[in-house]
Amino acid sequence: MNELSFYLEKVFETDSPFKIVVSKPPKSCGFRKINLVKKQRGYQAEKYTEKQVFHENLPDADAARNYCLTLLEQGWGQLNSWGNVCEYSLMISKKGAVTLSKKRTDGGAPKAELSHNKTKNYIIPEDKPFPALIDMGVFTKEGKVAKPMYGKFRQINRFAEIIDDALRERGFENGGKPLKVIDFGCGKSYLTFVLYHYFTEIRGIETDMLGLDLKEDVIKNCNAAAERYGYKNLRFETGDISGASEQGKVDMVVTLHACDTATDYALHNAVMRGADMIFSVPCCQHELNGQMKSEKLSLLTRYGIIKERTAALCTDAVRANLLEYCGYKTQLLEFVDFEHTPKNILIRAVKRDGTPRGREKYLDEVKALMEEFSFEPTLWKLLKESGKL
Repeated sequence: MNELSFYLEKVFETDSPFKIVVSKPPKSCGFRKINLVKKQRGYQAEKYTEKQVFHENLPDADAARNYCLTLLEQGWGQLNSWGNVCEYSLMISKKGAVTLSKKRTDGGAPKAELSHNKTKNYIIPEDKPFPALIDMGVFTKEGKVAKPMYGKFRQINRFAEIIDDALRERGFENGGKPLKVIDFGCGKSYLTFVLYHYFTEIRGIETDMLGLDLKEDVIKNCNAAAERYGYKNLRFETGDISGASEQGKVDMVVTLHACDTATDYALHNAVMRGADMIFSVPCCQHELNGQMKSEKLSLLTRYGIIKERTAALCTDAVRANLLEYCGYKTQLLEFVDFEHTPKNILIRAVKRDGTPRGREKYLDEVKALMEEFSFEPTLWKLLKESGKL
């Protein structure tokens, strides 16, 4: 065992850290710092460039330790770690000398992190916990953000910020016009409860919200929780996204991790209902992977993993273009799931006022891609059958 391995063993085994910051990167590195944040399962690495942050999941403490060891061996010069008992600081000099120091802490989050959290005005504030976030484990029963859950707390706020921008863009101000929302494939509905609380208690918007999912036991538990929380206009129903009615205007459609073509049915339903705002995090984009082939671009279909990723990217690019054609200002953003935190894509679509000029180019691009790879996406077929294309 080399010196770095020995010191990292002490950091991880003596006092299991809930946050690690690796800094002073080598000149050739594209990242300026990397944070490792403890989750319910393993750690999440947050890799910062000057303008972006990328995420990587590490399944356990051994993987996190090896990850840190690799960074230090690659030339990173400093590691700081915070645990329940000690704060460790590992420094590597330009000549390669390694020093490790420690001091006792009060078990709180790093001072810089606490200072940041206290001064930052979160959309969902950390000093006003509510039952759903306590049940999620984000807040303790005493009303404080749980130390290992600061990352998830920030992720929830980031999602709320994305939605808040769209609300303002579409004129849903505090105490103004009511909001009607459908959450397709709501699952256990943690995010549904968070959004309903945000809409009604924080923004003061009168909200009628429906969660739809296939599992009857899940729906039963969700309705019981809504009643327990006192959320009068939040209800849940059992139903299949593909068979959901397209009747009735809705202001917002949310669909998180609806598997494969279920996302297409949800997006189609949103378009047909004239939804002002659409927020979708697709999952398991298998459909095009089974169809796509190309002679000119066979390089992208020859290797299984490349074909799979190309198909997934094509799927969401087509969805974005079709929404643009249907009158939505559409963005594809990086999104982090609340439970498992994988890197993913969020489709954010806000309805434009009037028909945009040059929208035919979006359709032409989709047609060109379909012709090149010989596929026909479900959303294309649904919109065509409905007369939208």
